[in-house]
Amino acid sequence: MEPMIVVTRLNQSRFALNPDLIERIQATPDTTIIMVDGATFVVTETMDDLIAKITRYRASVLAAAASWTLTDTSEADDAEAVR
Repeated sequence: MEPMIVVTRLNQSRFALNPDLIERIQATPDTTIIMVDGATFVVTETMDDLIAKITRYRASVLAAAASWTLTDTSEADDAEAVR
């Protein structure tokens, strides 16, 4: 799992950014992403598209964490059974 989402500049070049570092997204009329460090990016995706990408990214992080927790718990149970 990559800690990034992929977005597209107006010139059609694609790049990845860390959604945890997004401060805000504006749609006036072009969609502009403002990062916590003040960097701005104008992208082709709509605000709704970006929110959906960020939501999917965060859901995948939670799913991975839950999967790792279940794996760690079952490994701990297996270790106890061996003793």
